[in-house]
This record gives sequence, structure tokens and C-alpha cells, in this order.
Amino acid sequence: MNTQEPLFKKIKNYSYQELKIFAGEIRDYIKSVVAKNTGHLSSNLGTVEFTLALYRVFDPDEDIIIWDTGHQAYTHKLLTGRYNEFETLRQKGGISGFLKREESEYDVFGAGHVGTGIPAALGIERALSMANEKKNIVVVIGDGALTSGISLEAINQIKQLGSKLKIVLNDNAMSISKNVGALSITLTDLRLNPVYREIKEDIKGTLETMHMKRLENLLSRIKDGIKHTFLGDNVFEDFGLNYVGPVDGHNIKEMEDIFKTVKEFDEAFLIHVVTQKGKGLEYAEKDPTKFHSVSKIDPETGEKIYNDSLITYSKVFGNVITKLAEKDTRIVAITAAMPDGTGLTEFAQKYPGRFYDLGITEQLCATFAGGLSVKGAKPIFAVYSTFLQRAYDQLIHDIALQKLPVIFAVDRAGIVGHDGATHNGVFDIAYLNTIPNMKILAPSNLQELANIFYSLLLYEELTGPVAVRYPRQSEYGILSEIVENISKINPWKWEKLIEGREKIAILATGSMVQPAREIAAKYGLNMYNCRAIKPLDINALDMILKDNKLIVTIEEGIRLGGFGSSVMLYASSKNYNGRFHIMGIDDKFSEHGSRMEILKDHGLDFEGIESTIKKLRGEMNAYNYGIRKDRNNFTDHKLDC
Repeated sequence: MNTQEPLFKKIKNYSYQELKIFAGEIRDYIKSVVAKNTGHLSSNLGTVEFTLALYRVFDPDEDIIIWDTGHQAYTHKLLTGRYNEFETLRQKGGISGFLKREESEYDVFGAGHVGTGIPAALGIERALSMANEKKNIVVVIGDGALTSGISLEAINQIKQLGSKLKIVLNDNAMSISKNVGALSITLTDLRLNPVYREIKEDIKGTLETMHMKRLENLLSRIKDGIKHTFLGDNVFEDFGLNYVGPVDGHNIKEMEDIFKTVKEFDEAFLIHVVTQKGKGLEYAEKDPTKFHSVSKIDPETGEKIYNDSLITYSKVFGNVITKLAEKDTRIVAITAAMPDGTGLTEFAQKYPGRFYDLGITEQLCATFAGGLSVKGAKPIFAVYSTFLQRAYDQLIHDIALQKLPVIFAVDRAGIVGHDGATHNGVFDIAYLNTIPNMKILAPSNLQELANIFYSLLLYEELTGPVAVRYPRQSEYGILSEIVENISKINPWKWEKLIEGREKIAILATGSMVQPAREIAAKYGLNMYNCRAIKPLDINALDMILKDNKLIVTIEEGIRLGGFGSSVMLYASSKNYNGRFHIMGIDDKFSEHGSRMEILKDHGLDFEGIESTIKKLRGEMNAYNYGIRKDRNNFTDHKLDC
């Protein structure tokens, strides 16, 4: 295929039989690439036909089409000039798995987090109106977007702003109530009938001319009463949207006819499209949740390609808190539509009365957890680092200000790899660090993760919120042995892992501890596991400042405002006169690629850390032994961040 000519131009001339064949080709292509590269599988398999229908009616060169996230936009990428490049999906230097404005003019608004589509579309629509430009604006959202507060806030403004948005709701639920579906289709046929609309407007105009407002209001109430009697409340109509559907999302002709019709009306519409998640791939159809987002798999069987000896932090977390919930009935688990991703599936099955999936509502989850804690529960909100950002105000106002003992299990902290900039959890240390009463812990291995939750939930009397951050990483281990060896620790104390012979100290936290430990042992340096990021272990730090001439901090987070910044500020307050170097992530967004590729870019892989420490050690030794006569050349950079 020629990527210079977008395929959406060609498919307008395809017959329906050709479109059916092409849809199958797209599915096979998506399956083969995602199986090899990782990515979102079942959600994209379900959107093939309705994307083809949409792009035969709405022209991306003339109209504006906004996709809420990339979870369902792979066919969009294939149709908009990236067919050949799709082989590079989520690979370093390749195309993104999400919408990215820098990648294509047809990615109108970049998005990795759900809920942004309708708010962005409203803003674009108003900007065009101010410039006296008129375009059709289509927003494609998933049903999950309607659990997101920002989507609902935007829908609430549609009537007030006089919006003409066409919202396509991709509903990939397993079933739809028959009575609602049949009555909705009947009502849709009536609403889309141009003769009916013309008569309705004529009657309304006549009534207004006759000043018979009371009669008009009466007729309106009768109409609403009939609608509610037979159909029930339709929240979209109440918000000012003409509701159309449900429509079969795999019937291209049916969808094409509806898209053509709504395009003719200068009004806001919600087109309810029903699709099957995992469509066309048997194993994805049977278990669409499992195959929503996949690591490398066998494309024919769906079997994972992985090492059985590797265990994720998420799995250990979920297993451990499920075990601990047996001992303490006050333990409650909360998630924002991520029970599988956060490892809470087993907990949900075993303790349904103590498990809450509140949808894509991180703000709600945070404050809900605060409410639970007020009355003595022990809530744990399991959330990806990148999504916790959405609840920053609640962290401050509702949780920390009131010193509520909520535990935040911050998963995917640090570089996540193939998901890229929108999902990298590199900001949590910095943004949590700024909040008074907030404490931050970072386990350095799977056993320490288990020990921290064991200690926090069964032995610690928490006086405020605690965030436990851990990476998207797998390590060798046996889950039963981790649980069997679980033990109480003091989570707030740093551990000295290596007693060095030189006056150089490495202070590492979380995922950076293991590589730093090997390097410290190799060169005879002092090495600390700083699992408590906030508060700092002042007793240990005072001794470190006293005994060392060079301190290196290492963290998998941004340097600005992070762990190293906190240590450096404290060192400055103590008039530390040695050299200081902060290793972390620069003040920029990281691209997608494998986790190790991106860590290498930041000098945070084993070789990068070793190279930096060797250089610093060499400079310090050269100064100490008088090899370098330019004394200030070393000391001028003692706070080297």
C-alpha cells in the first residue's frame, strides 16, 4: 500500500463486498502486528467496520474526526496514511499506539487517557465558530468514556453552547437490553424522518405566532410523557443530543446510511454503535478483557510468550492484599476500571463486598477512599501512576489536608515502555513530594513490596496517606515463597546494603536499587536502599553526609522535585560541602519503546549508571590525589544535578 495516499480516499469507491474483504485484511494485519509488538487487540478488532463506514461518509480532509483514545483507533491509523508504518507500532522510533499530533495531521487531538475527546471537540468547535468557519466535527468515544467525569462535564455543556457535535459511542458491551434497543430504533426512524422534522418546526412556528405558549408547553409535556412511557428516560436527549441507535457496528451499509443522514442535520447527535470486542478472532471474542491489551502472544492461539519464572509487581500486590484481607476485615480495595491491570481480580472474586470498581473516575476513587477511612476502613486505591495525576486536587484537599490514612498502590511507576509519554509514571514522586502529610515508599524488589504492605496494613498506625510506588517490571520469584517469607519491617528506615571503602555513597530508590547495588559492590562504594522517599530517613542521611565526599542519588522519576532534590535540599540546609549528583529523568517527555530502551536513553540502565559513577569517581579521586590542580573545577559543581 502507498502511505502517501491515505486509504480513506480509496475505500469510498469500494463495493460492500470489497469492504468486507478489506475489513478481514485489516483484522489480520492488526492481529499479526499486535501479537509481535504488543498493544491493544480486542478493542481495535471491534471497531474495523464502523471506522470504514465513518470514513466513507465523513472526509478527514474536510471534516474533523477526533478519537477519544488510541485503544480503538488502529483502523484510523491504517486509513490515514500509516499502513506501511503500522509494522513499527509501539516500537522505538515507530508510530505510537495512541493519538499523536506530531505523527499525523489526522490525529487532531493527542490522547492516551480516556475522556478527552468531547471536551477537546467542544473547544475546537468554538474556535472555528469564532473564526466563522463551519466544519462537521465527529467524536468517537468508547462506553468507558461515559464513566469519566470530564466527558460528562462536557456533555452537560452541549445544549448551552449550541453545539452541533456528532458523537459516535462505541459500545462493546456483551449484550444490550432488547426492549430498549427495539424502541430506540423505532424512535430513531421517526426523528430522522425529514418530513416529520419539517412538520414539527412548522407547528412550533405557528404556535409561537399565535402566542399560544401554554398550548405548546402542554403538547411538549404530552410528547415527553409518551416518550418516557414507551422508551424510558434517555439522558442524552435531556442533555440536548439527538439519540440514534443502537446500531449494528459491524453492518457497514446500515452505519453508512445513518452517518449520511445525521451529517445533513445541523444539530448535535449521539450515534450509539454496538460492536463486539475481539470481533473476528475467536480467542479474543471469548475473553475480550484478557486480550484488551496484550504483551507478546502467539497470533494463532493467543498464548502468551513469556518466562514462567517471572512475576509482576502487580501480581504480588494483588495476591498479598488478598491474603491480608483474611486477617483484617477492614481492608478494602478500590480501582478505576483496572481490576485486571492492577492485580485485583482475585480480591474482587473473594471479597466482593470489600471491592469497588468505580469506573474511570480517579477523582471519585480518591475521595471515596477518604470517606471509607473516616469510618475506620483501611482503603487501598490501586491505580497506575499516570492516572493518579488526574486526582491531584483530591489528594491535596480531601486526603492529605485531613490526614486521612488512605494507601495508594501506585502501579506502573516509572518508565512503562511501549505505551509511551501518556502512560509513563515518571511524575508521581515529584507531585506527591509537594503535598504535606503525604508519605512515599518505593520497594526495591518483590519481597520488599510484600513486606511493606504487610507492615502498613497489619502493624502501622497510619496518621495520613501513604503512596507505595512500584514499576511495570517482572522479576524472578516464586509467589508462594514470597508470601511464606513475608515479614514485618520498618518501612521508614533506609538500609545500608554495601559497606564501601571509599567516601562515595549511592542512594538509590525502588527499581534503581538492584543495578546500583551491583555497581557499588564492584567499585567498593557505600550503598543504601532508600525505600522511604518521603519522609527522608534523617538519622541515616546525617551519617551519610558526615562520612562521604560524593553522594549520588538514583531514581526512576523526574529529577526536578524528585527524591534527589529532597536529599540535596536537606544537604544544603546542613551546609554539606561535598559533591552531589542526581540521576533521574530529564525535564522532558519520553517517547515509546521497550522499557530498557527508554531507561538507556536516560542513562538509567546498568551501563549508563555505571558509566556515570565511574566518571564521578574518577574525577573525585583525581582531585583527592592532586592530579587535578584546578581545585575549583571540582568543587564548583558540588551540587551537580
